[in-house]
Order: sequence, then C-alpha cells, then structure tokens
Amino acid sequence: MANLPKTNGLGFFEIRLESIGGLGANLAGKMLAEAGVMGAGLNGVSFSSYGSEKKGSPVKAHIRFCAADARIRDTSPVERPHVIGIFHENLSRTNNVISGMYEDSIVLVNSKKTPEALQTQLKLKGGTIAVVDATGISLEEDNRVNMAMLGGLFRLCGFLDPAFMKGVITRSLEKKYPGAVQPALRTFDRGYDEVKFRTFALPEGESMPDFVRMDTPVLGYETQPIGGMITNPGNSILKDLSISRAGRMPHFADDKCIHCAACDNVCPDFCFVWEELPDKKGRPQMFLQGIDYQYCKGCLKCVQACPTDALSSELEEEGYADAHRVAHRFNLVI
Repeated sequence: MANLPKTNGLGFFEIRLESIGGLGANLAGKMLAEAGVMGAGLNGVSFSSYGSEKKGSPVKAHIRFCAADARIRDTSPVERPHVIGIFHENLSRTNNVISGMYEDSIVLVNSKKTPEALQTQLKLKGGTIAVVDATGISLEEDNRVNMAMLGGLFRLCGFLDPAFMKGVITRSLEKKYPGAVQPALRTFDRGYDEVKFRTFALPEGESMPDFVRMDTPVLGYETQPIGGMITNPGNSILKDLSISRAGRMPHFADDKCIHCAACDNVCPDFCFVWEELPDKKGRPQMFLQGIDYQYCKGCLKCVQACPTDALSSELEEEGYADAHRVAHRFNLVI
C-alpha cells in the first residue's frame, strides 16, 4: 500500500478538480480514484457536482484517499484540498477556484502562462503553482484535455503509479476506439513530463486567507430582499460565456462574407452582430459586422455552416477576443 504524503484531521488526502462541462474532469476524477484504490492499495472515493448540464457550465470533481484500513464516512464536497486541478484558467474570473487551499497545497493550472503570471491572476499568497499547457498538448495530439491534466496530476501525486494509469487508459479504449489508445497515452505522458513548478512562500507577517465555505447562496431565506425582488438577473446581457471555449474559436473574414446569415441560424447564443445598411442599389439590407466574443463558447457550429470560409476555426490566442470583439448594442427600455 502506498503512503500518503499528508492528510487532514480525518486522515484524508483530498483533491478538487475545477472545470467546465465537456473537458472531462468527471472522468479524470474517476480514473484518479481507480488508480489510488486498485493501483496503490488505498481506500478512495470520487464524485462530482454539476450545475446546468449545458456544455461549458462549471463542474467540480472531488477525490478522497485514505489508508486501506480506514473508512470513508465523509461524502461532502472537498473544501480544503491538498491538490487543486484547474482545467480552464479563465474560471478564476467567475469562481474562487483556490478556495480552501492550505499554505502547502499544490495548484495545477491548464495554461500557457508562467507560474508568476498565474500567481497574480489567482491572487495566490503562498503554495505551489504547477503549469501545463493541456489544451495545446491535446490539440497537437488530437486528444482530450483531461488526459494531459491526468498526466500532470499523477506527477503531483507521487503515491500514484503512472504505469497503472496507462493500463487503465489502454483497457478502456482498445476495444471500441483502438485508434485513440496511442494519442491518449502520448497526451498523458506529455502532461506528466511538461509540468513546470514554482513554490511561493508567504510574505513575512501574512497568513493564508480565512477559509470561507464554498457555494453558499448569496440570496437565501435570511438575506433575500423584501418581496423576492431579483437584484441580479441571470440574463444574457450579463453572462460571459468566454470561459467555455476549449482552445479554439471562430475568426471572421469580412471580405469573404456574403451576409447569408447561415452562421446566425445555427449559433445557440446569438453571438453575431448585424447592422442595417444600404446595399449597392441603395436598398436596406442586414450586414454582418462581426462576433461578440463575450457570448461565444467556441462550439464552432458557425464555421461548419459558413459556405464561403468567411469563418474559420483557429487556436485561441491571449487577447484576441478582446481586440476583435464587436459588441452588441442593446436598447433597454425601462
């Protein structure tokens, strides 16, 4: 039986995965638990929590390990993790993804950025940041982000055997998807090998933030306004779906567009911005102006529908969406 590097007061080593629907965090959590129980001889449990079933919505996966002779009687969400896996770095815009971490916790982030840049972005005071470009690896190997993140997580959890995990990957894919076995194994290996680490010591005289319980509703029976007034409506104007993109996004070439609206017909989130202008004969016609990337989750249905290659699927680069966003103009009537 493997020895756990550290445990909490109940004897658990705990891992929390922060992700969005579609990146495979739920499956990654199950595979981690299987590797700990079947491969390392530990006792373990894995479960996930979901919001909406819509692809791109927040997902958390929770994994606990303890000694084989101990019982797991705690099935509550992991609130004080020893390891945090962040499958999409932009989740930090809307979620407190490092909530509950200890001074010596390790945070693995799917990102191209340096650990120093991520320390500022995550507002991390102390702890270790590990970085791996899981999205880039998965696109190059034509595989899934979760395989690269699994490789990174196995590097962080030295008590887990990567050889056992590769056996699990092979057995789960070879019968139905034999062609996917080698890409998955390469993606796992690259995630394991390409992790970069940096440990940050707490500044002198400072301490880690006080623990605040996650997922506490802002408006409850004690805090809601009189009359049940909705003070923060969940309408599309306030929503930012950009964190749902998983590495690719549509680019718009105005010179190739025939303004046929095929893209708009298939877009599930009304990302395309139109304006009525006169055509060559002076008749009013709707012309496509561009894409409001705030609402684009990267489904790429528009690229498939476009008949002229005015829309193309490209790797998302830092800052491109902000620089090329054509914002909707809403006329609000109160």
